[in-house]
Amino acid sequence: MSRKYLNAQALLREYGLQPKKSLGQNFLVDPNGLDKVMLAAGVGPKDTVLEIGAGLGSLTVLLAQAARQVVALEIDRGLLPPLTKVTSAYKNVRIVEGDVLKLPLEELVPGEGYLVVANIPYYISSAIIRRLLETETRPERMVLTVQQEVAERICAKDGKLSLLALSVQVFGAPKIEARIPSGCFFPAPDVDSAVLSIALYPQPLIALDALDDFFRLAHAGFSQKRKTLRNALSAGLGLPASETEKLLATAEIDPQRRAETLSITEWGQLTAAWKK
Repeated sequence: MSRKYLNAQALLREYGLQPKKSLGQNFLVDPNGLDKVMLAAGVGPKDTVLEIGAGLGSLTVLLAQAARQVVALEIDRGLLPPLTKVTSAYKNVRIVEGDVLKLPLEELVPGEGYLVVANIPYYISSAIIRRLLETETRPERMVLTVQQEVAERICAKDGKLSLLALSVQVFGAPKIEARIPSGCFFPAPDVDSAVLSIALYPQPLIALDALDDFFRLAHAGFSQKRKTLRNALSAGLGLPASETEKLLATAEIDPQRRAETLSITEWGQLTAAWKK
């Protein structure tokens, strides 16, 4: 079935709307860019899709043509009239007004196994990703259009892990599927984007009952990332340096190393030592 693409700029003119910089609105309007997202998403007729930031519906209508059900989430009330209009022909689309960081996702998409497909605002990318990874009913796969630099940070390998990369990779395997030039958006942002997929593991790499400790240690370790682990953990956890050295020795980690050099396995060792 051939895809139907919208003229987003014409819709904005029709409804007298302007993209809101305060909400990070850069609408993906180029058909080639939209096709890259759809190819990475691999949506099939049995899939339920949660779309975050449906906007004018350019991606929503493509998802509706492929999926069993689309839950289209949009925070901007002003965009609801055009979004409702362009999706009116699709009975499998449910539009929800609200903030993904505040709404109970388990009520929007009951049960696991759903997909998340979204073009998310750059300024809250990290918060949205963590919200999706830590929700009670986690998706099976996430396909997100994010700032290219953010995607590259998330996909970093052992030895160069940031707190963001660690926070994602403990839950799933990230991969950059495609790159989207800034000119594919309206208005065009200052930087290029990437289509990032995250295939979630059945269970996190750190045991569920240890995740709070894991994140506490990680936040402490990265709070002063230019410092050695010995000093960063001491400051972040409020521990004497001697206690931190004992903790690191138990985990078999050199206290002179820095947080970004640790692998997820080593963070797991540190978490186990902390729990003891």
